[in-house]
Amino acid sequence: MKKQAFGVNPRRRIALHLSLAVLAGVIAAPFNVTFAAPATLPSSASLPDELALALKRGESLVVMVSLPGCPYCKIARENYLGPMHAQEGLSVVQVDMQSRQRVKDFNGRFVTHEQLIEGWGIKIAPTLLFFGPGGKEVVPRLEGIASPDFYGAYFDERLAQARRLVQSAKAQ
Repeated sequence: MKKQAFGVNPRRRIALHLSLAVLAGVIAAPFNVTFAAPATLPSSASLPDELALALKRGESLVVMVSLPGCPYCKIARENYLGPMHAQEGLSVVQVDMQSRQRVKDFNGRFVTHEQLIEGWGIKIAPTLLFFGPGGKEVVPRLEGIASPDFYGAYFDERLAQARRLVQSAKAQ
């Protein structure tokens, strides 16, 4: 039998992984815990089009600026933005700090995600921006995750404030 590095037999490693998977299922079953696929957020080809859809619904457009492999981005995406997008239809798109994908900005120009982020002056991931009429930010940005325990409250507060401002502008 061939052994891998550190003297671990490949068959034993597979058996160990299977045992751990079964054990996780046994432990999770009484607590009705499910292991969901990671949440993903849509990317946008046109921010003005995304904003128009959001405003039509009386919402602001939430833009999440993220970085691949960022654990805090994953927390924001999987625990807050992704579920709200899937369950409540939150108008949200993701922009990647390192992407050369092109997107139409609020001025009608096609730029890369990198250029968009540079223009917005963003240095921290994740950063959440809340856009309203005219492609203007309607509330202060939510930058980073200083305290995961309070992030949901900070996000909910900014989102509620953005919704109120967009709805009051719509009423005028």
